[in-house]
Amino acid sequence: MNRKLSERQQEILDFISRFQDENGYPPTVRDIQHGCRVSSTSVVAYNLEVLKRDGLLDRVADVSRGLKLVGRRAADRREMFAVPLMGAIAAGSPFPLPTSEAWSDIQDKETVDLPQSVIGPSEKLYALRVKGTSMIDALIGDGDLVVMEQTDRVENGQMAAVRIMPDEETTLKYFYAEGTKVRLQPANSQMKPIIVPAERVQVLSRLVAVWRYLG
Repeated sequence: MNRKLSERQQEILDFISRFQDENGYPPTVRDIQHGCRVSSTSVVAYNLEVLKRDGLLDRVADVSRGLKLVGRRAADRREMFAVPLMGAIAAGSPFPLPTSEAWSDIQDKETVDLPQSVIGPSEKLYALRVKGTSMIDALIGDGDLVVMEQTDRVENGQMAAVRIMPDEETTLKYFYAEGTKVRLQPANSQMKPIIVPAERVQVLSRLVAVWRYLG
């Protein structure tokens, strides 16, 4: 459609293109509101629908960064994915393990938007907020988010979330199977490893990525 864009619509289109080039992912409606000095998000939403109707924009309304400029090469876009934030993890502190019900109905969960380039193509991903400094030497600090892939098997030396039974304690550590024992190795020179019988250790997930917000 060759309908002439309004000045506001052209400004929004240019902002989306510029924001995506600078950040590697599309803006939210609120980013557009602030960046273009629009009075309200409803005004932004209206103009996005006009751009979509005119074939200049694809928009997934229920995804916070679900904007795609029509005609942009796929290599120039980074898809954003909502990963459920399932709780916190620290030695001795249990967290809610994702269940089949959680995976099929995650809209009630708090989520974090992460680019595919960070989390990769894997499924059954969830995020946990780290509490404590047991992995500080691996550059994972208190308050960071770790993205985990649900699995019951990991290789020696991989970082994993494990449950220690029967106490139902969970921890994020390097995993080493050593005969009849498992060594859970912290990345902190001030802390000693946890060594327990292998039958008491249940692997919950493996580390995929670390995400830190720099204020």
